[in-house]
Amino acid sequence: MKYLGEHLLPGQTGHFFAILSLVASIVATIAYFRASRILAPAEKQSWIRMARVAFFVETVSVLAMFFTLYYIISNHLFEYKYAYSHSDRSLQVEYLLSCFWEGQEGSFMLWSFWHCVLGWVLIKRAGDWEAGVMTVISFAQFTLATMLLGIYFFGTKVGSSPFSLLRNEMDGPIFSRPEYLSLIKDGTGLNTLLQNYWMVIHPPVLFLGFASTIVPFAYAIAGLMSKKHEWVKPALPWASFSTAVLGTGIMMGAAWAYESLSFGGYWAWDPVENASLVPWLTLVAGLHTNLIYKNSGYSLRPTYFFYIITFSLILYSTFLTRSGILGDTSVHAFTDLGMNTQLLLFVLVFVLPAFFLFFRNYKTIPSIVKEENTYSREFWMFIGALVLFLSGVVIIAKTSTPVVNKLFGTNIAPPEDPEFAHNQIQVFVAVVIGVLTAVSQYFKYKDTPKAFFGKKIWLPTLIAVLISIMISGFGQVGYDKKGPGFLVAIHLAIFAAVYAVVANSAYIWLGLKGKLKAAGASVAHIGFGMVLVGILISSSKKTVLSWNTTGVTPLQGDPKDRNNPAGNPAENITLFKGVATDMGKYMVTYTQDTINEKDRKRYFEIDFKGKNGDEQFKLYPDVIKNNKGMEGFAANPAARHYWYKDIFVYITSFQENTGEDTTGFRNREMKAGDTAFYSNGMLVFNKVIKNPADKKALYHDDETALFLDMTVISKDGRRYPVSPGIALHDGGADMRAITDTVISQSLVLKFNKVINQEEGKLEIGVKESGAITDLITLKVYEFPMINVLWLGILVMVTGLVMSIVQRVKKTGSSRLRSI
Repeated sequence: MKYLGEHLLPGQTGHFFAILSLVASIVATIAYFRASRILAPAEKQSWIRMARVAFFVETVSVLAMFFTLYYIISNHLFEYKYAYSHSDRSLQVEYLLSCFWEGQEGSFMLWSFWHCVLGWVLIKRAGDWEAGVMTVISFAQFTLATMLLGIYFFGTKVGSSPFSLLRNEMDGPIFSRPEYLSLIKDGTGLNTLLQNYWMVIHPPVLFLGFASTIVPFAYAIAGLMSKKHEWVKPALPWASFSTAVLGTGIMMGAAWAYESLSFGGYWAWDPVENASLVPWLTLVAGLHTNLIYKNSGYSLRPTYFFYIITFSLILYSTFLTRSGILGDTSVHAFTDLGMNTQLLLFVLVFVLPAFFLFFRNYKTIPSIVKEENTYSREFWMFIGALVLFLSGVVIIAKTSTPVVNKLFGTNIAPPEDPEFAHNQIQVFVAVVIGVLTAVSQYFKYKDTPKAFFGKKIWLPTLIAVLISIMISGFGQVGYDKKGPGFLVAIHLAIFAAVYAVVANSAYIWLGLKGKLKAAGASVAHIGFGMVLVGILISSSKKTVLSWNTTGVTPLQGDPKDRNNPAGNPAENITLFKGVATDMGKYMVTYTQDTINEKDRKRYFEIDFKGKNGDEQFKLYPDVIKNNKGMEGFAANPAARHYWYKDIFVYITSFQENTGEDTTGFRNREMKAGDTAFYSNGMLVFNKVIKNPADKKALYHDDETALFLDMTVISKDGRRYPVSPGIALHDGGADMRAITDTVISQSLVLKFNKVINQEEGKLEIGVKESGAITDLITLKVYEFPMINVLWLGILVMVTGLVMSIVQRVKKTGSSRLRSI
């Protein structure tokens, strides 16, 4: 059958380059491997030239696939499954690249692209190590190329092609018609959570971090194959680079979660988050053991191990997130494409040979055997590396529960509170790592006089103790939800984090005499300490501001359900349009909402006014209708940023108006037993109740509350209890109204004041409007000192970049001296 309107050339072009990249990468792998085994210079260079040509063809093929897929997506060629599944015609241009990352095929292509970039840098700079290192990278390119084939070998499908036609991948009667394309009006669209600017920049940076971990791994494998161990020096800047980029990518994901997800935070110990964090921990461990070996000759074996395990964990995390095995425990995992066997082979084809080489050559790897000196820098650096590794083991073990259940048929349930399950262990890791980060640089390699160490460290220690006491004592860090023991651990961790910042800042002057060019490690450690300070304070002092003071809530469901973004209904405040509502230290008003035609989001304008009169601002949280068969709306938060805190708000429920609101409150004078009419029935004032126990959540301990017991009787005979009230403070000098609502009757009642106490005459405000159902429910948090976290990331990355520049310059200088 000849189908009408199909554009087949882009798909054919993409398939051609997918096969060409596979062939070119295997040719480059073989040629580089041959070059690594040959000693004769002329023959070696001949194989390297062939390998470079093949790698060039591989690079051209990957770029051609990338631009072809972009052409298919941007031109809405919905005859291709990838374009149909990940884009639609209304999608903004800036999010077209995000369509790449949503699917597994596009993310594999991105990974391969970064290997190409890194490969050419290595070809230029690796020198004698080019053949061995590029053998590993070219083979990785071959394995990634198999992921993009989408062809069958002996009845087994290998890979999944982004250039497959929709009619070849889906069944349906529509495909029996030549003009089926005319019936496909639009694609299913990009997941609403990915329609955020962070999702344009976060995945490329994260995948550069993933891809870059192969370089230290490749150097280690090249060292094991050649039995030469000088690779640690050129690998060191690469390890720093990978640490910086992968860490940045992870925290970009945290920033995306903070700005786009409605769980009220930046880290939830989600399995996909964990799977990216653990390789970073082991990479940092490897970076430090690499430094130990460079400066003292110790810890070469651990350096091999950490670089190998880091890339192995990158591959394992790829299996976890792409196999579908985390589908029930993570909101970030990819769906299963039926490639689990291939993904498992992808892991094993690197991990098994790497550890075979490591253990086979273990005894031949140089190692200095002597009694450990506890007053040496390398001893404490190694302890820190070991703690980071053990931390990663604990995290990945908890994350791998679904894998264990799958392999052994067990039914181990995830913890009810996964955040605390991790935090109760990692808080002590923070204590140990913070202290080691503070003191390790004050030790010298091999040995340190005790008097010298004590002379240098006492002042930073004293300053850190004083600052942490001030934070703990005056900062009101009183997190008591998990018991006093956990609170003590938090305070110890705050000290350790402050200690890391203070001691490393002091070391720049005490140890380095103010030489900033040599202070890359210290700057990175200062940033790391700031990250810990920001995490500990913002998490332990995160405060709910949106306690329900109105008594009205449309929310339902289990407050303990982690998938419920609203959480406890009592932590969500409901606002009626145009009605100022008491919210602790703010009066908040839902003023208006608008739909942005460009991004199809509904923005709600929320006006915040501080009761003390010195603060006023507006926030614009939004919702967007879910796609891909999901019902309801996805909420995107908004935040007000201060240097010392964030006010963070997101919509948990909203209800559109049913008519135009042209009315205000009409005041009625009533006494107990009086009735008043509204358009659909009447109001009965029964009595006044002072400080009722069932309304305790609506008033404070230092307030006197008066509530009206009233009944609304509609024309059809239905009765609704309603209790507007007032809360009095300072003997009545300060009064606030507590409104109550009968949503189904479009009524808002407000207790205005007592007119005549002796007669029991009161003034009651009655608002009746079809727009009364125009309401929203919010959750509002205050995050103290969260910007210390984001600033710490920038400082840490700056320090790593300073270290990279310094080491690259040293490498260049040593090359010149050798010439």
